[in-house]
Amino acid sequence: MAAKYIFVTGGVTSSLGKGIICASLGRLLVARGLRVTIQKLDPYINVDPGTMNPYEHGEVYVTDDGAETDLDLGHYERFLGIRTSQQNNVTTGRVYFDVISKERQGTYLGKTVQVIPHITDEIKSHVVKLGESEKYDVVIVEIGGTVGDIESLPYIEAMRQLRYDVGRSNTLSIHLTLVPYLAAAGELKTKPTQHSVKTLSESGLSPDLLVCRSEYQLDEGIRRKIAQFCNVDIEDVIASLDAESIYEVPLLMQNEGLDARVIQKLNLPSKNADLEKWKEFIEKIKNPSYETNIALVGKYVEHHDAYKSIVEALIHGGAMNDARVNIRWVQSDYLTEKNVAKMLKGVSGILVAPGFGDRGIDGKLSAVKFARENNIPFFGICLGMQCAVVEFARNCAGMPEANSTEFDEDTPYPVIDLMPDQREIQDKGGTMRLGTYDCKLIENSASWNAYDQELIEERHRHRFELNNKLREKLVGNGLDIAGINPEKDLVEIVEIQSHPWFVGVQFHPELKSTVNDPHPLFAAFVEAALQNEKENLKQISHQKQPA
Repeated sequence: MAAKYIFVTGGVTSSLGKGIICASLGRLLVARGLRVTIQKLDPYINVDPGTMNPYEHGEVYVTDDGAETDLDLGHYERFLGIRTSQQNNVTTGRVYFDVISKERQGTYLGKTVQVIPHITDEIKSHVVKLGESEKYDVVIVEIGGTVGDIESLPYIEAMRQLRYDVGRSNTLSIHLTLVPYLAAAGELKTKPTQHSVKTLSESGLSPDLLVCRSEYQLDEGIRRKIAQFCNVDIEDVIASLDAESIYEVPLLMQNEGLDARVIQKLNLPSKNADLEKWKEFIEKIKNPSYETNIALVGKYVEHHDAYKSIVEALIHGGAMNDARVNIRWVQSDYLTEKNVAKMLKGVSGILVAPGFGDRGIDGKLSAVKFARENNIPFFGICLGMQCAVVEFARNCAGMPEANSTEFDEDTPYPVIDLMPDQREIQDKGGTMRLGTYDCKLIENSASWNAYDQELIEERHRHRFELNNKLREKLVGNGLDIAGINPEKDLVEIVEIQSHPWFVGVQFHPELKSTVNDPHPLFAAFVEAALQNEKENLKQISHQKQPA
């Protein structure tokens, strides 16, 4: 069976949650036994988000094949339990780059290169190529931005053409819109939805299903009005209400009949959806037996999307331990040796987040030292791991001026240094150590115990590494090397085994954590935090007992 294509557009305003709706629909279709993937079409001119500021774009999600992509791909993987690739994220910058490269090579035989047909053909080729790359039953295509945006027009036109190219019966258009509640009038308003659908239809793409975001239930009258003015059946008006957790959205969409309508309209074979494990997961995150407080120390904490995958991985790790993880967001810029005890008081675990640049580094080093000296479970990711090495070198290995050459090129102890294959690189985009690499674990380490296997694969995104020239001095003073890349002998994991749980990893484990397969390091970290909390409660209880 040829792949069916579902196009998802948005209107009225951005941030309505197209990515979550796509992921939720994908989860429902997978639960019905279908093979599904999701593709994000981003209208910005950057080739990829790799050079964007986290405040601008949120986190950069890295795939197994080393693509720097939109954070929505993280939702796709977490919800569907799939692995995405470069093919799953297409930007305007990439489309134009490919078209211009072909023009320079003479591919178009001297013809005038235009938006139609050359840009739209390039967009369509990316969509169809993904559909044909595997034996997918369904490809969900999310179009970024909102209808009416000038930068989105080529994508809308490409989808319009694709409906005819692959056959009208093999495609479906879903439009996500807003039905706002006006308190002054005391009623829901459908006019924004009507205008949004009208704008989409003027571009030649009429929606088959409407998903309506709202704070309040849509009664039959509202649904009928929307259906009448937007040329859809009343059963095709799907309400999307706010949920406590994004993981509840698939169940809400199932209750609204979204997957059933999609199955019917595309004439897809399916079985009853099996969502028992998903429901068990939601029960664990909504009604856990335990809870623990973990500090997330970073320099972008005002913008939580910068650490989206870490937050979700902590939720997954908490569910594995029947616990709720309460995150204390700690801005590393304001953390010092003097206030660290006050700022981190009461937390049972400390996670030092990844990042680039020297802003906030002193605060991260203070957090590492506080965790190490007070036996608080510590988890350092990428730059967080490098900070752990620098702090250990300065305070435990007789290298008081140790640093990373990213922050001090003249440090006498460059315990973290630029990777050799990064030294001559000038371009910033797509040039780091990216994608999946092997890591061999050292037996009986905390990491070994978490993974319960010797050879693992994890995703990377960095330019600097632990300097092997100073490795022996670090190890000689008590820093344990727990994971090595066997091909290049690069240090991937450091630990302090005399500490209750102290792990720093050069890779990004959060990128591989899913609902059905929580990452073992996050599960182990939360377990250690819970154990630390129990020990602290015992000490407090003992101190309160009369002499």
